Amino acid sequence: MSPLTPEQRGDLAEQMLPHAAHLAVLVHGDGGPEDVAEVLAGLDETQKNALIVVLAGLVDPDQSVGKALGWLDYNEHGALTVPSWSEQRSVRDLVPESCEELDDDFVDQVAVAKFVQGYRVDRITDAEFLEAVRQCVASGMTLPEIDRLRRWQAKTTEKWVNKLRKQYQRSGREFPSLAQPGLRSFTESDVVAIRERSADGVSDREIAMSYGVTRETIRSIVTGRRYARFGGPIRGRRETQPSKASREYMCGHADDSLAAGFQASNAALTPEQRDAVWERSADGEDVKVLAAEYGVHTSTIRKYAA
Repeated sequence: MSPLTPEQRGDLAEQMLPHAAHLAVLVHGDGGPEDVAEVLAGLDETQKNALIVVLAGLVDPDQSVGKALGWLDYNEHGALTVPSWSEQRSVRDLVPESCEELDDDFVDQVAVAKFVQGYRVDRITDAEFLEAVRQCVASGMTLPEIDRLRRWQAKTTEKWVNKLRKQYQRSGREFPSLAQPGLRSFTESDVVAIRERSADGVSDREIAMSYGVTRETIRSIVTGRRYARFGGPIRGRRETQPSKASREYMCGHADDSLAAGFQASNAALTPEQRDAVWERSADGEDVKVLAAEYGVHTSTIRKYAA
């Protein structure tokens, strides 16, 4: 038998909905085992498989077990008793635990940066996913907004996070915080004003200071990663082509050039400087300019650049 097409599966599921409703009322007291057997006897194997899926779809996995299954309690005479509503676990908590182990903790910052910026990532580990989600949340994005950033189905991020949270709990590890510290919400008029200021050439830093938020928060707004539903001009990826003046300033053709007195060094960057390099390079600032400013070799800047 050839596999069903998506359209055929949808039609079959729709056909099974009345049977699912019939079974629901029978099991909840309007019938007995013989009635259930009669309904199932009229279905072939394919229809039964579709019926199982439809029945599963009728159950809210986030409702309490007491509400969903409390009516299944029987007394010593085999009669149904009054449902017990004391069980507060959700139906989702009854799902058998996966034996899948957590990935290692190595995080490829390049993959994380691509994820956060909305670029294609061929493969991302659990640790990289959590780090990327943490950065997105810290910039003001919600989990549904991450789904839209990645062009995923709704609740894909939430389900992945929930799966990893359970794996961390089983392994006795502390799950990384994905809270949004001091997150500020913006009205539609605020978002439009921010995007218009950015389009007029105002820097992210200046806009961020005027609103009391981080540059990353402003960047996520002006690039459309946050508040995608609101209007205002969306900023594209910035070009990094330096001007003639900046090339002269860097390469030593001008009398007051940085290159004239600059000696490349192997000095290390502090954690704060590394974060600043990542943010400024993501904004499109030239590697040579950053290297000159921090007094290090360009290879050092590239190591921490976005």
